[in-house]
Amino acid sequence: MVSVLLADDHALVRSGFAMVLSVAEDLHVVGQAANGQEAVDLVTTGDVDVVLMDVQMPVMDGIEATRRIVEAGGTKVIILTTFDRDDYLFAALRAGASGFLLKNADPDDLIAAVHAVADGHALLAPEATLKVIRQLTDHNAHPPAPAGQAPGGHAPGGQAPTAEQPQETDPDGSAVPAAATVEPTTSAGLDAEDQRMIDTLTHRESEVLTLMAQGMSNAEIAQKLFLGSATIKTHVSNLLAKTGSRDRVQAVVFAYRTGLVRGV
Repeated sequence: MVSVLLADDHALVRSGFAMVLSVAEDLHVVGQAANGQEAVDLVTTGDVDVVLMDVQMPVMDGIEATRRIVEAGGTKVIILTTFDRDDYLFAALRAGASGFLLKNADPDDLIAAVHAVADGHALLAPEATLKVIRQLTDHNAHPPAPAGQAPGGHAPGGQAPTAEQPQETDPDGSAVPAAATVEPTTSAGLDAEDQRMIDTLTHRESEVLTLMAQGMSNAEIAQKLFLGSATIKTHVSNLLAKTGSRDRVQAVVFAYRTGLVRGV
């Protein structure tokens, strides 16, 4: 049973969400809050798995409430708003929200979002996903190459570094073919910690992250790479840990922010 808290300053909206969630037998609304402070207090004193959080509320807004709830740990937050605003989206992601949906989403999508977030996944409305990618892409133009190098970190003349990379194997024991690897990212413009995290990724993990950034699910990635779903799940878990990402959304943000992925 997934326990859900509803946080919205309109009682009618909370009642509507409660009615929608009541269709799912494994979802249980354990409380309602009329502002962000009430939401924080109820999460602190009760057992709440997921909070459906409005943004514009009195006393404390939903972004600040999300930040405090996430910092306390254990409870996931889905931001729900009627406003399709970029500042809300990115503020919610920075605060640690695991999901972002507009209130005009279909009831089935809302139920699916609660299930996904409760299971440890992240979910963004399609409109929000496109905005994240566009924003990150716009702010990550190709950095200038160091002196003596061509763009992409290659030596002049377009030749890639010739140092041999050890052959990798997937968790299922199959070798990673050379054609399946991705180009190493350039270190230009990255701070030391970002570069360290990128360097810890195997070629296969980088490839899986690239496909995640294109919006593919684990099943779709498995099909494209001719690997088992369990193998892909292992790669995703490993790359989340190596990049310090809480969920898939943060991993994709990391990929675009650092330039590991440059386009879709």
